Amino acid sequence: MARTRFSLATCNLYNLNLPGLPMYRDASGWTHAEYEAKLDWMAQALVHVNADVWGFQELWHAQALAEVFERAGLGGDYELLAPAGHAGGKIVCAGAVRKGMRAGEPEWIERFPPKFVLRDSGSDEQSPQVSVNIKGFSRPVLHFRVRPTPDVEAVHVFVAHLKSKQEAPVHTERWYRADKTFYARHAKGLGAALSTIRRTAEAAALRMLLTDLTRGSDAPVVLMGDLNDGQRSNTQDIITGGPNYLLSGLSRGGGDTVLYATELLQNYRSLRDVYYSYIHENQHESLDHILVSQEFYDNSRKRVWAFEGLEVFNDHLNFAEHKHNGTPDHGIVKATFTHLPA
Repeated sequence: MARTRFSLATCNLYNLNLPGLPMYRDASGWTHAEYEAKLDWMAQALVHVNADVWGFQELWHAQALAEVFERAGLGGDYELLAPAGHAGGKIVCAGAVRKGMRAGEPEWIERFPPKFVLRDSGSDEQSPQVSVNIKGFSRPVLHFRVRPTPDVEAVHVFVAHLKSKQEAPVHTERWYRADKTFYARHAKGLGAALSTIRRTAEAAALRMLLTDLTRGSDAPVVLMGDLNDGQRSNTQDIITGGPNYLLSGLSRGGGDTVLYATELLQNYRSLRDVYYSYIHENQHESLDHILVSQEFYDNSRKRVWAFEGLEVFNDHLNFAEHKHNGTPDHGIVKATFTHLPA
């Protein structure tokens, strides 16, 4: 069936796992009551948001995601994308696609591109050398394709969950234990630096994947997920490639390899920026994003899909009892597009 519009949404599931299974250092996991509350809340959210394509983060068990869709009455409406046999051992990115839209098979990308290098001998005599030895993503990146309408090129969708801002637990490291008295007072700063370095490397590896896919092609691309940094962060600049937002004149702009933030596209149509998808220690942050290629940018000469609007579902973040209420600790972000070629 031909569609004139389609929508995508990203949601961090806040460790969706079957009850009683361990998660991280929590050996007992969710209770049955907590799990039922999660199913109820997420089922209502699926119906309310009503997106055609979903990107999920923090899925521990494929069965739990299937139970959410069944409880929402949507089990027959979507194809769920989770690794085969994914049964609670680790968290992954997952997806759901309205039936009839998927094109090809999904893949989970664990390793960085083979030629990925982060090494610098120093741009001058005052700059010490840098060498970062990271070879893979903390959470595998999901990549799949959808075709919203039969007569257009399939859209590449990436779902990512980058390393969080939480400090790396350096207290278990050999170098820390060798001089605990000294390093204990520096653990917070060093741990935060390690997390930032890992997230930055993941952003650079994603940029390589995106550049190789988009350079010299008209492949429509969407990247969405919990990127664990704000719109104006360095990692976000790396991922997007720093696009130039042309604010006047339709069908005149666009960039071959860059991605445009739907957050900014919405801001340009609004009188005020009230976008936030996460609250930590009373700080409202935008960590969850939907980024799109020039085929989705209104002012692009290669526009295929026009931006219709962005919605952020975040009222539940005002209540901290996520385990009791069954709510995730991130907001849900949804972007809608209309088929309107330049």
